[in-house]
Amino acid sequence: MTNQSHRLDLAFGALSDPTRRAVVMHLSQKPASVGELAEPFAMAMPTILQHIRVLEASGLIETEKIGRVRMCKLRAEAVHETEQWLALQRAIWERRLDRMEAYVSHLQAMEETNDRNC
Repeated sequence: MTNQSHRLDLAFGALSDPTRRAVVMHLSQKPASVGELAEPFAMAMPTILQHIRVLEASGLIETEKIGRVRMCKLRAEAVHETEQWLALQRAIWERRLDRMEAYVSHLQAMEETNDRNC
């Protein structure tokens, strides 16, 4: 569990930056070179490379040097693990909200009964 928690911490930390989220969205369509990933951003190459390093360290992407070009691709298994955690959290909160809704409905019914009895 600790290892999974650490990986999730790294993934969510990496995704906390809008530039890195944009890179992940781009890579969800297809692998791309660092140069292609840098095109939409008005930043220096060392800055985009730092973002790539953070994403790679988080396990969300992997890079491979092909000749003089560094290619990046999304690691689907890492995204899937994060997605599973989010789905679990959503299910927990939906159950809690359903219980709260049932409780509020119960209180409203009791209030209506009390109003009729008065």
